[in-house]
Amino acid sequence: MADGCPTTMSGNEHDWLALKPQEPSPSQCCGGGCKPCIYDVYEKELAQWERAKAKQDKSLLMEKKEQGNNSELNPDTFTAFSISSVEQLTEDTYQYRFELPGNSSLCLSLGQHIVLRGAVNGLEVQRAYTPISPGNAEGYFEVLIKCYEAGLMSQYIRTWKKGDMVFWRGPFGGFPYRPNKHGELLMLASGTGLAPMLPILQSITDDEEDETFVTLVCCFPTFDKIYLKPLLQDLARYWNIRIFYVLSQDRAVSRA
Repeated sequence: MADGCPTTMSGNEHDWLALKPQEPSPSQCCGGGCKPCIYDVYEKELAQWERAKAKQDKSLLMEKKEQGNNSELNPDTFTAFSISSVEQLTEDTYQYRFELPGNSSLCLSLGQHIVLRGAVNGLEVQRAYTPISPGNAEGYFEVLIKCYEAGLMSQYIRTWKKGDMVFWRGPFGGFPYRPNKHGELLMLASGTGLAPMLPILQSITDDEEDETFVTLVCCFPTFDKIYLKPLLQDLARYWNIRIFYVLSQDRAVSRA
């Protein structure tokens, strides 16, 4: 073609560009240090697309999965889970329970988190949350979420109701806890930062051989805004668990 003449793209080229993975936006990264991160998944899918395009073989893209429907948590792809209950704990904090098929379990290690995917006004957003249910809980898992007035993910979460399907992937991270490795643990948690502490505490109290002594200091605005008081009170009944509340808007410090 002579210089200066416009180039046209073939229909086949258009087809391949339509199949090309889109680079994630910053809002799609939860910032939790996931392995693989959504950018890792993108690089893997882009390399797969480039190999398929070079060979002009679209069947090589069949391995790509954007989301799963087998109700099994996967770190590479998002899987849909149904909300079985919604409980409002304070004016801005909720406890959500999700169904797992049969008596299956997420089988999470202590401290692991999972990543939620949501969409607000056409913008995809991802955030990391640590389930508060025991890692071996059967048939369900629970998350504790605080909704913020200007939060993008919060706008999506506020629309949730029982029966909705929500997409998660994971697990990621972890806490290298071993029973009786340390004589005493000090835990400091503010608000929903309590979430990753609970599975560790429950693991200690469920293990009769674990004699680790734990002091948990929880920070909340007022006594009425303490999350999960019944659970915390049950944990505090164990001989090796002490729980203190630091209340920023009350003058007293109470002990569970």
